Amino acid sequence: MSPAKPTFFEEAERLVDSRIVEKSLSSTVRYPFWLDSSEAPEPLPPLDGHDLCDLAVIGGGYTGLWTALIAKEQHPERTVVLLEASRVGGEASGRNGGFCEASLVHGESNGELHLPAENEKLTQLGLENLQGILSTLEKYGIDCDLQSSGRLQVATEEHQVQWLRDEANGPQHRFYSKSELGELIKSDAFLAGLWTKGDTVLVNPAKLAWGLRRVCLQLGVRIYESTPALKLKDRGITVEIITHSGAVTANKVALATNAFPSLLKRHRFYTVPVYDYALVTEPLTEQQRQAIGWTVPHGLSDLNNRFHYARPIIDDDGQWRILYGGYDALYRFGGKIDAAHYDSEATYRKLVAHFIATFPELSDLKFSHAWGGVIDTCSRFFAFFDISMRGKVAYCAGFTGLGVAATRFGARAMLDLLSGQETQITMLEMVRRKPLPFPPEPVAWLGVKAMSAALFRADRRKGRRGPLLRIMDAIGMGFDS
Repeated sequence: MSPAKPTFFEEAERLVDSRIVEKSLSSTVRYPFWLDSSEAPEPLPPLDGHDLCDLAVIGGGYTGLWTALIAKEQHPERTVVLLEASRVGGEASGRNGGFCEASLVHGESNGELHLPAENEKLTQLGLENLQGILSTLEKYGIDCDLQSSGRLQVATEEHQVQWLRDEANGPQHRFYSKSELGELIKSDAFLAGLWTKGDTVLVNPAKLAWGLRRVCLQLGVRIYESTPALKLKDRGITVEIITHSGAVTANKVALATNAFPSLLKRHRFYTVPVYDYALVTEPLTEQQRQAIGWTVPHGLSDLNNRFHYARPIIDDDGQWRILYGGYDALYRFGGKIDAAHYDSEATYRKLVAHFIATFPELSDLKFSHAWGGVIDTCSRFFAFFDISMRGKVAYCAGFTGLGVAATRFGARAMLDLLSGQETQITMLEMVRRKPLPFPPEPVAWLGVKAMSAALFRADRRKGRRGPLLRIMDAIGMGFDS
């Protein structure tokens, strides 16, 4: 085993002046940049009384919105009701980085680890799913600030350079050496890069959610906001959904609550909520953009287990901001979702230090927004499915931070399961097989801590996985992306 060596980013936390970090955050709004917009739609009224429908969708994030939209496209005469506990797109769907990636399994390597027999097929289905999203955006005129310049993965440690060389195996990939990388971005922190086009686009995630909301309403979906669903009751041929302000009786129900607790207790141990955090800079000057040479609006990520993601945000005047997030993925003891955890000042300070170490030319740049959100994490790191109440209720969750595109596929899978028909999707092992559940507390918290520590040690040891990670791989709870 190689001796542990601090990573570039661990060194950054030690070397970057804390006074610069504090200054960068001195006027930062602790609220999601995407949701802090004059384009946010007016709230919809809550349910008041009783409603009847063919399909009820619980959850107004991407999964629920896609389910409602596709259900109406498939059968325009079908009555569809969507219940959202707060505001459509107000949780993970409006708080993410806007990376819309084709993978359904959190990367080819992770798919090979968990579903080797159908990994190639899932790759193709993922590309088709992404194309379906783009077609929907065009069909309905959804403006979500789409950028199609692909994604650049960068090496920040010497051993990662060869990883990128090995992945450059097709016309959609190009490997950049350190000397060549300046064509796309300038940073001494980046030792090599792999640019990929065709499997990733960038979106404004809140505008995507709001656009899907608009289309659902136009197609006749009845959406009730500020209406948390409290309980499901099996009424024989129908299901009754109980809320504080009334009830909905539906022939079929799609549960799209993701990180939030399922209305069916059988699902409770399959996901845990993990908190992720991001920053957005103030607009860059032209001189600052030239200093870092970021001219093509591609997504950016590094190869560490404790990875970062970054991307440009371009406003109507052509000014660039940079979104920078990731690294910490925090699980809180007890697994309960608490808005108090939507901020982490310690994480914000780490991210600023990492950003400044990566782009020292931007050390005077301030951050306008900082925020966190909840990711629905499952043990295989990609979505799983369930059907219950004799085929009347379908469930989908577990996207683990890669749901901007995959939620559309999840919606199709739930609708196929509810149809009662065997389809190409329902026959997939991905859909038929569930991940291993998480143990109850305190074992879950101890296990997550141990796994996190093992992944961080691997980053310090040239990516070599220690005994715990190898055991987790063997039993189906490993992650390799």
